[in-house]
Amino acid sequence: MGLLVKTLELQDFRSFGEKVVDLAPATTILCGPNAAGKTNTVEALQLLTAGYSFRHPMPAQLVREGAQTARASARLEGDGRVVDLRCDVVSGRRQFFRNGKRVQASEVSGTLMSVLFTPDDLQLVKRSASFRRDELDDFGRQANRGFASVLATYTRSIEQRNRLLKEERPDLDLLDAWDASVALGGATLLHGRLRLFERLRAKVCEVYGELAAGEGLECRYLCSLGDEALGLSKDELRELFCARLAAVRPDDLRRQQTTVGPHRDDVAFLIEGRDARAYGSQGQQRSVVLALKMAEVLLSAEVVGNQPLLLLDDVMSELDERRREAVTRFARRGVQTVITTTNLGYFSPELLDGAEVVGYGD
Repeated sequence: MGLLVKTLELQDFRSFGEKVVDLAPATTILCGPNAAGKTNTVEALQLLTAGYSFRHPMPAQLVREGAQTARASARLEGDGRVVDLRCDVVSGRRQFFRNGKRVQASEVSGTLMSVLFTPDDLQLVKRSASFRRDELDDFGRQANRGFASVLATYTRSIEQRNRLLKEERPDLDLLDAWDASVALGGATLLHGRLRLFERLRAKVCEVYGELAAGEGLECRYLCSLGDEALGLSKDELRELFCARLAAVRPDDLRRQQTTVGPHRDDVAFLIEGRDARAYGSQGQQRSVVLALKMAEVLLSAEVVGNQPLLLLDDVMSELDERRREAVTRFARRGVQTVITTTNLGYFSPELLDGAEVVGYGD
């Protein structure tokens, strides 16, 4: 079954003074009222498995009020291995450790991947393009250790180029240099993102067909460099990117921002040929997101050879009975799952019989 999280320990983390949670090999349900700390627990699990938090907090926000430091640690066991992961928040900085050895945040995710599903994710189809890009990139950061570095480097290059574009009289020679840097980093990022998208796309469409009784879904990557970018090599992408930056330079100077590149791309979901964002019902849009999350779980297992940790934060209350049942069926397929809820009534007796229920706010 691979590595599983056995125990999570929190010290002065968020709302907790001290908290120990023992996780079941299959399903653990964290049940209690709102503001009892359930989401804080999920955040700690994501931090220790992915190396980042979906809340994007400042390190100081992870420390309980009145405390100076915070710690989150987890023990993973499986396949004859024991792995201890830890995140300390000290002097306004996060420090990660694996088996006592200091590691970078980007190195944490190579141990056990996690897939997080929150109520905000249900709006993914309708929200702006940045959220769909972030979904791909967050998965890429876990799937490939170098992805995070490439993304960070490209983001810094775009920021520097945009800063130059905002100057009253930009140095055009310096702009040429930044164009070369942006094109190189952007081509590397786009090449990795497209490879990831292609692997994910087929699984999303397959899972959606199962959820929607055979209804057809198509996923398209909308590239700001043009459709000709799809399928190109990294070097070919760099050359295309350089040409596009040169072509749009007058517009970029006028608008004082970089108008092409992976930071402007999008993903479209089409149901029976119609854009789900514009024409899909709420139920169809939620099924698309559900299929995407399930596809991420399936691809995670292929990428690292180990089932990921599935984190479901208060999504059951937002789903109808049919989609809740689809989630619980999927969770029973050998995926270690942590679910937060305020109401155990959302779950079938069969799921509850095999789950570990942990009470919060008692």
